[in-house]
Amino acid sequence: MIDNLFEGNKKFREGFFKENKAHYEELTRGQSPTVLWIGCSDSRLQTGHITQAKAGTLFMHRNIGNVVPLFDWNFATVLEYAIRHLKIKDIVICGHSDCGAIKALDKETDDVYIPLWLNNAVEAKRRIDAKIDTPKTPAAMKERSHMIEVENVKLQIEHLMMYPVVKEALKEKKIQIHGLYYNLENGELSRIT
Repeated sequence: MIDNLFEGNKKFREGFFKENKAHYEELTRGQSPTVLWIGCSDSRLQTGHITQAKAGTLFMHRNIGNVVPLFDWNFATVLEYAIRHLKIKDIVICGHSDCGAIKALDKETDDVYIPLWLNNAVEAKRRIDAKIDTPKTPAAMKERSHMIEVENVKLQIEHLMMYPVVKEALKEKKIQIHGLYYNLENGELSRIT
């Protein structure tokens, strides 16, 4: 597989990179993205492809379940750098269909770190389960998962709003926050909030 990645890079350099050389030369002088994109690590989601965003447009933070963890140094550093130094204008939290993290909320596991991480999303499951009857069909289970995926984006926005750097930027009207959802089945990106 690694050889395939190098072969793909060669094709990229000889094709798209070469055709857009001026843009890539500009990027060597620094970055000025306008969006902080918080998305899932799922390999099926290639953010630049699904949005057709050019390199240099999106500052990205990806993790399992598109989580905005509370009190996480890694995430806080990305957030602070994006807002204070890159001066991004928009923050996107993007969930997606068929999310393994959401499915994992229902599973017992011997894993050590994944359940701890998913504690950041479990409230989304609780909220939906309090609103609906226990699903009895595969279609109802799929709909429940979809509802939890959407609710998780809303929950992560709530987490985001707890960071002082975000509160300050919102108060000063320097940023806007957006909840988005990507459907793997039809390729559609839609707005949640």
